[in-house]
Amino acid sequence: MSVFDPNKLTINLIPPATSLHPVNGRKYTLTHSDSTAELFLDIGYVYNYKSINPQMRDEVLAEWKQDSHSRFRLVGWAYVDGGEFSQKVAGNRFNIFKKEMDTALKGIIYGDRPLFANYPSLLDAPVYIHYLSTFPQFKQIAYLGTPRTYL
Repeated sequence: MSVFDPNKLTINLIPPATSLHPVNGRKYTLTHSDSTAELFLDIGYVYNYKSINPQMRDEVLAEWKQDSHSRFRLVGWAYVDGGEFSQKVAGNRFNIFKKEMDTALKGIIYGDRPLFANYPSLLDAPVYIHYLSTFPQFKQIAYLGTPRTYL
């Protein structure tokens, strides 16, 4: 990933999702190609698990969630490890995810611009990323600003 290039972003809207619906529960699956630096964004009611490489697990998943006060937040997940990697490898994966998360979020936000055109208040919703790991030092939740930051 690294530098976000909108020309290298492929967007796939998974029906019955549209550019307007759903908002609550809208899911993003962002994958990439190391060789071409292309990003692939699937938007739908469900994650596109078929696009995830089970050996690499370097995707970013995210979802719009609404709290009890009807406020939205964008919550994402990055799979660092589930115990299959050494602490050193998990640390490397964690550092790569942290370094590349800006590009990943730019891809997700840029790729769903029609949603923000119809729901501009979402531009100011908080963005949280959960780094999933069996190692406590890598298992974190990070607040990463708002979607507006990534446009």
